[in-house]
Amino acid sequence: MDNTNHSRLAHFPIPLFAVVMGIMGLVIVYQKASHAFGFSSIIASIMVVFGIGIFIVFGMLYVAKLIKYPDEVKKEFNHPIRLNFFPAISICLLLISIALSEYSELASMVLWYIGAILHLFFTLYVIRYWIVNNLAIEHSNPAWFIPIVGNVIVPIMGVNYANSEISIFFFSIGMFFWFVLFTIILNRIIFHHQLAAKFLPTLFIFIAPAGVGFLSYVKIMTSLNNGVFTLDLFGHFIYDIGFFFTLLLLFMFREFMKVSFAITWWAYTFPLAAITLATILRYELTSSYTTYIIAHILIAVTTFVVAIVAYKSIKAALNKEICIKE
Repeated sequence: MDNTNHSRLAHFPIPLFAVVMGIMGLVIVYQKASHAFGFSSIIASIMVVFGIGIFIVFGMLYVAKLIKYPDEVKKEFNHPIRLNFFPAISICLLLISIALSEYSELASMVLWYIGAILHLFFTLYVIRYWIVNNLAIEHSNPAWFIPIVGNVIVPIMGVNYANSEISIFFFSIGMFFWFVLFTIILNRIIFHHQLAAKFLPTLFIFIAPAGVGFLSYVKIMTSLNNGVFTLDLFGHFIYDIGFFFTLLLLFMFREFMKVSFAITWWAYTFPLAAITLATILRYELTSSYTTYIIAHILIAVTTFVVAIVAYKSIKAALNKEICIKE
């Protein structure tokens, strides 16, 4: 029995932190919906405790894996694909910081500083890894957005906890590499080998940079203009790119219906939460009735998807289909 448990711990995958990203994304959606549309705040309050609890459990398990199976962690940290999921840890801290801002500014600020510094480290490490190692085109995939483009999450609370230059610094890194990496990955998808079936859900990551980028851009511009901001052309451009990819991927739903359940299904969740949050914010800026309808549809879709993926994950965990050797 002990050997089985130890074996499962050795194969605890770093991509599991995407679970926390998806849950915390939905938490923030309901927090913002409570302000914009009068949704009950109880849902978000319950879910934030649940999300933080999962993050703590996953964190403890991964630390235990590091202590007992350091070679397994080293393999993941030097794997050309799995390496990109380590920054999910710092993104989780940043998302929890956003969610906790409703309850404790001090806790939110502390987590923001830890998350921002840790994410900058991951960004530098990953880019160095790409430069000093010979990677094949097949190694490129949408998960590459996580460590680099994830920087655009930092300004969301950064405008409150640090000076504007720091927020602009992180925003600039994320937006620049969004365009660079998108070009590389689209080239791979169109002209080279297709993504393996179980990685198809990671295509939803294409939505996240625009969704989160829109949130950060509005936060930065509002801060620079002393709390006053009218949505401009660049803001519309960022949002519309994210909304286009949302439509494109929903249009491809038949392809996704063929994919058997895997942890990669969590890639559906956070990007949908990101574009939903961007839509709610766009409604607050424009008071557009069309945007109001789209926001409610996206809230329902995101909630449904998170619920389905969570159910499938619990079922797989009970059947011991997670934390196994691949």
